[in-house]
Amino acid sequence: SVLPMDPCRSQRPENEEQPVHPIFGYAFISDYEEGLIIVNVRTLIDGDPANNFLKRAATFNPGGLLSGAVYVRIAGTHAYVLSDQTGLVVLDVSDPTHPQVVATLGSPAIVDPRSIDIQFRYAFVCDVSGLAIIDVTSPSRPSHVATVPLRDARDVNVMRTYAYVAAGPDRLAIVNVERPAAPGEPEYFAAAGCMNDATGIVTGANHASFFAYVADGCNGLRVVQLLSPSDGPEVKGFSPAPRPRLIATYPTRGPAVSLS
Repeated sequence: SVLPMDPCRSQRPENEEQPVHPIFGYAFISDYEEGLIIVNVRTLIDGDPANNFLKRAATFNPGGLLSGAVYVRIAGTHAYVLSDQTGLVVLDVSDPTHPQVVATLGSPAIVDPRSIDIQFRYAFVCDVSGLAIIDVTSPSRPSHVATVPLRDARDVNVMRTYAYVAAGPDRLAIVNVERPAAPGEPEYFAAAGCMNDATGIVTGANHASFFAYVADGCNGLRVVQLLSPSDGPEVKGFSPAPRPRLIATYPTRGPAVSLS
């Protein structure tokens, strides 16, 4: 859920309400020095405005395994942590303040990772080689299935059957991942040379149109329209091929490096 959910709310049996999992009451932070920091954020959603102060609930870095942590992504009750020393570390966070290591995956599959996105059975990792695709059907047995070579993959967001990669000087790279184990060749969108420092990316839908929002370094925020009804009837369906075009730019005071 992208909405705040209070794990401590009461349930009414007559409404057949299900308990809210404790994981929704925590934020998970990757820290380069300390590993994984877990923060109780339930104070922000309990309806009491007098206690809105965040406190560390736990720190997790067994034997320095998570030292060099640069990114974390939650999927279900697992945390996928990227470390530039270890690679990918998969944690069971069913009990959020007492994580358990269930698997690691390092070199040569993943080297110097930077960002990760997860969709269904696969994790997509930006690392020094490009876009590494990892089968996480069983989180305790992650396996490398493919790598799409990219010279400077910095961030990735997967929407339906395409992976959108912020590829630094190569701008926006679009990869068909309908078959994750056999991905397509990257197609690059440079906005007629306007983008040259793509560092962060998220995608989103608005009614019948799709957009990519790109943190383009010193150039600020870029808004790329991927699809709209004006592209014709062929854009209908679950995952039509994107037709990117730059539609807006917002200059930022400093380099734009990330967005949510």
